[in-house]
Amino acid sequence: MSGLELSISKEHHRYVEVPATCLILTGLFALQHYGTHRVGFLFAPIVITWLLCISSIGIYNIYYWNPHVYQALSPYYAFQFLRKTQTGGWMALGGILLCITGSEAMFADLGHFSQLSIKIAFTSVVYPCLILAYMGQAAYFSRHHDIEQEYQFGFYASVPEKLRWPVLVIAILAAVAGSQAVITATFSIIKQCSALSCFPTVKVVHTSSKIHGQVYIPEINWLLMFLCLAVTIGLRDTKLMGNATGLAVISVMLVTTCLMSLVIVLCWHWNALFALGFVLLFGTIEALFFSASVVKFFEGAWVPIALAFVFITIMYIWHYGTLKKYEFDVQNKVSINWLLSLGPSLGFVRVRGIGLFHTELVSGIPAIFSHFVTNLPAFHQVLVFLCIKHVPLPHVRPEERFLVGHVGPRGNRIYRCVVRYGYCDVHKDDVEFEKDVVFSIAELIRKGTTSNEAEVVEKDDDKMIVVGTCTNPSFISEHNHNDHDVKDVKNVKELKSHKVNQQKKRVKFVLPKSPKIDDNGAMEELMEAREAGVTYIVGQSYMRAKQGSNMLKKLVISLGYEFLRRNSRAPSYVLNVPHASTLEVGIQYQV
Repeated sequence: MSGLELSISKEHHRYVEVPATCLILTGLFALQHYGTHRVGFLFAPIVITWLLCISSIGIYNIYYWNPHVYQALSPYYAFQFLRKTQTGGWMALGGILLCITGSEAMFADLGHFSQLSIKIAFTSVVYPCLILAYMGQAAYFSRHHDIEQEYQFGFYASVPEKLRWPVLVIAILAAVAGSQAVITATFSIIKQCSALSCFPTVKVVHTSSKIHGQVYIPEINWLLMFLCLAVTIGLRDTKLMGNATGLAVISVMLVTTCLMSLVIVLCWHWNALFALGFVLLFGTIEALFFSASVVKFFEGAWVPIALAFVFITIMYIWHYGTLKKYEFDVQNKVSINWLLSLGPSLGFVRVRGIGLFHTELVSGIPAIFSHFVTNLPAFHQVLVFLCIKHVPLPHVRPEERFLVGHVGPRGNRIYRCVVRYGYCDVHKDDVEFEKDVVFSIAELIRKGTTSNEAEVVEKDDDKMIVVGTCTNPSFISEHNHNDHDVKDVKNVKELKSHKVNQQKKRVKFVLPKSPKIDDNGAMEELMEAREAGVTYIVGQSYMRAKQGSNMLKKLVISLGYEFLRRNSRAPSYVLNVPHASTLEVGIQYQV
């Protein structure tokens, strides 16, 4: 947008540039929820048009103003420049760094393109076009030494006057495409940080059913928009923004070089001397540019440092609190046998119905459940520890949805059920979900854990079998005033839409006749519990620092982590639980 200063009067330029920029930014972020794949087909033509445009202008300037500028490709002149200018040349490195900022956005967009395609595009198109563009600008400035004293941004001055408006339009579109790559990369990074428990829980919307990396995060999208508008309105100067961008980019390069040395040693298992040489070679060059960018700290470069400090603080607090919570859960989880051994002293009461206890643990009994039953010694006649897991696949096949097994002695009627969803799977409503859970437990009882008919997975408590959704009509019957049996799958589908029928129908499972399996009444009790109703038990934990902890720990846990937890998004399965059948159990963690 800085090109407007050459196209309109300076009096109107300052009143147009910032509002126009803010309008474009607002529109860009407002379109994010539609997904990049809807407009992504436009990015390649826009970027290629932009690169060909600046390279063509560069060739024109080289030919018209200074054909001998090609000699600047030799590193000898760069060395001579630094030797003659010394401190002035070193200070200029911060501005020279801006020649490459923006090209790294290509590599940030790995969610849409493969590594090979980016390498080919960069070496055969991007790099040659950039070289020609900057050689053309150098040729133009070699004949117009005072041009940058008149204009804030010298690039548009080197563009022929008749082409400035078309180039300005193409430049804006190219900037939007580059910004889209950075926004998409930010969504991907936040998703990975959240998966690693380094960032508060956010809502992740997958905009593509084929590519896992294409995501949209509403909270981060609007936060980014607010920060971008704040920087644009606050700095109001392209050079200040350039200083901020330069320090951010060179910091990323420096950190990447250090991490790359670890990859060389730990992942590739190459010689440590090679990794050291890699760091010394690239790190020295990057450190030189970094030092030149840091000097401009008070000229806009402080912005990325301030933002980085804020986000690092948030990530550290969340990771520290999550780690302490996990350690508490692991140290305080108990076995079901130990818990049931307290039954005679506590007087456990088994309540009619099915209790679905949500937990993130796939083994052992969570501390929050033992806290619940030791204070209120009663739980349902059929208890299911339910764990919802999201896997990095678009869809999980219905026949592989559930992983079920017994917890402790089978006569206790306690089960564990792990439900697996892909990122494009649609969660069923509570009625259908309850039906599928009960069906999976019925299948476990019917087949037994030693059956060869199902895939068996070893777990700590017992063997678990993989069970599909409720698709077997032999387990379901329809009970209405006529009491007819269901005989085919079509009738099962009709049962799923029973809410729209005028006559209300009850759906329950029929005990299968199998002389080979003696379930000791487990199937009958499951059916009775299903008829009594299902209760969802959701745990709610509150963390407090132990007495005697230092002030910093109290601030991090009691204020920082608890504030983030209360204001972050709850897990998706909690939001889908029917409120009328929900029982929330609270526990305070002393860490």
